[in-house]
Amino acid sequence: MPKYGYARVSTVGQSRHGNSLEHQVNQLLSEGVDQSFIFVDNFTGSKMDRPQFTKLLQILKAGDTLVVTKLDRFARSTVEGEKIVKNLIERGVRIHILNMGILDNTPTSILIRTIFFAFAEFERNMIIERTAEGKAIAKQKTGFREGRPPKFTKVQLDYAISLLQTHSMNEVVSITRISESTLKRELRRRRSPI
Repeated sequence: MPKYGYARVSTVGQSRHGNSLEHQVNQLLSEGVDQSFIFVDNFTGSKMDRPQFTKLLQILKAGDTLVVTKLDRFARSTVEGEKIVKNLIERGVRIHILNMGILDNTPTSILIRTIFFAFAEFERNMIIERTAEGKAIAKQKTGFREGRPPKFTKVQLDYAISLLQTHSMNEVVSITRISESTLKRELRRRRSPI
């Protein structure tokens, strides 16, 4: 029966902690997982949309083995992780976590993975808390602005708006590389009373 591998990275910083995609894939390959059977998700933030993992879960059948480098690659919450593992085991899929071993439904295995998932969830919550604290400190600084920094300066926008006096919208977009939607939004902002 085939071995399937799954690798996931959610932040750039994870590469410093042995969790880079390259590192995970190399570990899976050295464990005998064929490259064509390795599924990879790469996303940032807290969103849990994992299209490749969802696809893999649909493919796995009784007798297959799922190989993952670490338990926290599955999920970020204890409840979600335990649900996935339990479902796979009940379907007859073997789960091999490289830093833990084979998971099964023995009381010891259930206890160990519950503890691991709980620690992963705790770590994530601590990161969220530290991020919120950092944001609160930043908000106290003069000139703080919520959200992404503006892509274009006031000078660039002034220039683009002035060009609209003598050029079409398409021409201005072509000249300035500022999108039509950005220009229209800026025009609305300048027309609205403050």
